[in-house]
Amino acid sequence: MGIQKPAWLEALYSQKFFVGCSYHETAKKNEKNVCCLDCCISICPHCVPSHRFHRLLQVRRYVYHDVVRLEDLQKLIDCSNVQAYTINSAKVVFIKKRPQNRQLKGSGNYCTSCDRSLQEPFIHCSLGCKVDFVLKHYKDLSPYLRICNSLTLSPDFLIPQDMGDDEMTNETPHSTIVDSDEPMSWSSGSSGSENMSMVCTQEIVRKKRSGLYVCGRSANKVSDEDMTTSMSRRKGIPHRSPLC
Repeated sequence: MGIQKPAWLEALYSQKFFVGCSYHETAKKNEKNVCCLDCCISICPHCVPSHRFHRLLQVRRYVYHDVVRLEDLQKLIDCSNVQAYTINSAKVVFIKKRPQNRQLKGSGNYCTSCDRSLQEPFIHCSLGCKVDFVLKHYKDLSPYLRICNSLTLSPDFLIPQDMGDDEMTNETPHSTIVDSDEPMSWSSGSSGSENMSMVCTQEIVRKKRSGLYVCGRSANKVSDEDMTTSMSRRKGIPHRSPLC
């Protein structure tokens, strides 16, 4: 292969990610965060079904730079001596070099291409730095490339469903917000009558001289029989005991 880079590596380095997809401008979540290695283009989650039989590499974002999972990248190219970082319990590698001027001269571990300070024993801060180093010194990248006929996205990758404009996209299966005109019950184990009595305590209307409390919302449901029974509870006229 000589000094030439494979087409997928050129695409990974030159394509723009985390920009809106021109094919799905009006769709939600249309940022291009996947690189199709067979088509050598960046695509968004809505494009994935059209490339489902291709090798797909997910690109992630870390401190405003593009990164890929080390586990996925190792299937394509030898990533030894490239410093990896941990994000969400997964090791990732920067795609492009990140130049940094040396603050202090002297002994230390620095990137071979961009002078960025590194941890031991790494000598490359990104995939791009290693590729440039290999091509500069060995003129041949082929010994570092690996044969990969299949590369799929991780199971947690979310592919949005095609939905109408009036529908909302929700990643969670159930909503935690209750939208109802009825008052929420204070106890899940209470019966309907108990819940109604709790609500009615806020709107109690006292019937004078009857001793009966009626809920304002359900006053029309009180039957005549219940009213008569309640009225019979009034204190009767006191009777004198017979004289002995």
